[in-house]
Amino acid sequence: MREKLQKLSDYKWLIPKSVRPGMNVDAVIYANKEIFDTLENTAIEQLTNVACLPGIIEPVIGMPDMHWGYGLPMGAVGAFDREKGVISAGCTGFDINCGVRMLRTNLSFNEIKEHLSKLIDTLFKNIPCGVGSEGRLNLNSRELDDVLTNGAEWAIKKGYGTNRDLECIEEYGSIKDGDSSKVFKEALNRGAPQLGTLGGGNHFLEVQAVDEIYEPEIAKVFGINFKGQITIMVHCGSRGLGHQVATDYLKLHEKAASKYKISLPDPQLVCAPANSPEGQDYFSAMKCAANYAFCNRQIIAHWIRESFEQTMGSNWEQFEMNTVYDVCHNICKLERHDVNGKVREVYVHRKGATSAFPAGHISVSPLYRSVGQPVLIAGSMGTSSYVLVGTDTAEEAFASSCHGAGRAMSRNKALKEYRGEQIKKELQSTGKYVRATSPKTLAEEAPDAYKNVDAVVDSVHCAGISRKIARVIPLAIAKG
Repeated sequence: MREKLQKLSDYKWLIPKSVRPGMNVDAVIYANKEIFDTLENTAIEQLTNVACLPGIIEPVIGMPDMHWGYGLPMGAVGAFDREKGVISAGCTGFDINCGVRMLRTNLSFNEIKEHLSKLIDTLFKNIPCGVGSEGRLNLNSRELDDVLTNGAEWAIKKGYGTNRDLECIEEYGSIKDGDSSKVFKEALNRGAPQLGTLGGGNHFLEVQAVDEIYEPEIAKVFGINFKGQITIMVHCGSRGLGHQVATDYLKLHEKAASKYKISLPDPQLVCAPANSPEGQDYFSAMKCAANYAFCNRQIIAHWIRESFEQTMGSNWEQFEMNTVYDVCHNICKLERHDVNGKVREVYVHRKGATSAFPAGHISVSPLYRSVGQPVLIAGSMGTSSYVLVGTDTAEEAFASSCHGAGRAMSRNKALKEYRGEQIKKELQSTGKYVRATSPKTLAEEAPDAYKNVDAVVDSVHCAGISRKIARVIPLAIAKG
């Protein structure tokens, strides 16, 4: 399938709809040569499958971190007409609003280096990690309903953070019009004890240092001011609640696809008409799961601040531990986009992709509207991560960018290739402190099991859909 891609530029490739019967629209992949040479045929085929769905808007997008996933590849974007299109649980992803939050401080590496070991131990103790982990909170039904409706606002009202945090979260930490009655009992049961937990897999918490600043003026707006500045990045999502919402609605969308006679090129692409009860019920439940994830990261951010206080002996406000931004991956939103010269409302599914709105856009927080939305790109364990900014060019990708390094091999293959104890030794030999719930986690998340994040970011930067602002490197890592 890769041989059928047509080169549009050194960083952009076309899959014309003529390559296979049933495709309604073209697909586009962003990739430099290094990334292009490693593209999976299975992931490319999945993009062409999505291009066959009803109401799809041209083009389907593959990001440079794209790899095979459930139905739609991870690292992909699909937009659907509000009236004639579909909403798909599979095209959104299982970990609804898996996302990244970044905090910055006024501390330098020299000020913190002697505290790093104790700090990561404290963070690992204070923030529960791992698959199935339960937090210090166990919400009653009324509290959980409030979280699902109000997201990070619930945490702020309970004293977990400040109102300024809300200004630095996508959707201000709460997607409106979520209806918790559309979230089924098993999902609620799974979510009640897990708020404030990191989870497992590729989720992580890192203490980092700024390694490079590419655009100082924009970096300064984001609060990134000097090399060696200490930042903290958290990657996690909606935990068991979001996974269960996806599971429940995949079953319902399978029935809906049959009911509405939707022809599916892949049974994993089950979906419902956007304006159907099944489509809107999922959309509402998904918003609730997304709000849970915003709240989850807000509480974790509060406990990060407390951990710094416990370790460093000063109030976190003295360290200016402010939120830079908090972005979603795995989300479906109703947005307004220019489609063939006409502004239309479309359902944008970003699965392993990040929004990247430009300067002046109403979706960008007033704090950053003069420069554009921060775009946070998490690297693989032990490698660089990036801060980018959204651009006008990103509109060709429905205001989207990549979200991370993207897997280069499956977890099963990584377990055969690597040993967690050796990975830990290698990371520590480079001066990085590592804490994990098990060696298995470290093996699954070995840096070489992922694509080269520098090449991924180079692809979107050179294609112009987001621009590099700063690079950060890990100093201490907590893994579930």
